[in-house]
Amino acid sequence: MSDADEVEDANARFYRAFETLDIAEMDGVWAHGEHVRCVHPGWPLLCGWDAVRESWRRIFAHTEEMRFTLSAVRVAVSGDLAWVTCTENILSDVGGRVSVTAILATNLFERRLDGWRLIHHHASHVLSQSGS
Repeated sequence: MSDADEVEDANARFYRAFETLDIAEMDGVWAHGEHVRCVHPGWPLLCGWDAVRESWRRIFAHTEEMRFTLSAVRVAVSGDLAWVTCTENILSDVGGRVSVTAILATNLFERRLDGWRLIHHHASHVLSQSGS
């Protein structure tokens, strides 16, 4: 399996953890250090694993369903770092309110002894369809 394939698998594990709203699975996807960062749409920058993990716990506690269809997935690898850019097409049920949203995401991974681990997730709403 190529590095790019391994990173694509790690990215898929992230979205499976998100869809299943499983904090234990999310724990296994991420690196657990102070260098970890996360930006959810409309949230401030979260720094360090403790803050990032708490954000997932809060999201999962208030979400009944989350389904992703990824599009425009691009994987790049450079040494022990890799990144995936994609569009998250999300069907969600939060507090009984069902919505469909398109989110642009960048996921940065680092190679560790136990595989590729997420170190940065940045997601923001799509405001226009221009660019590639």
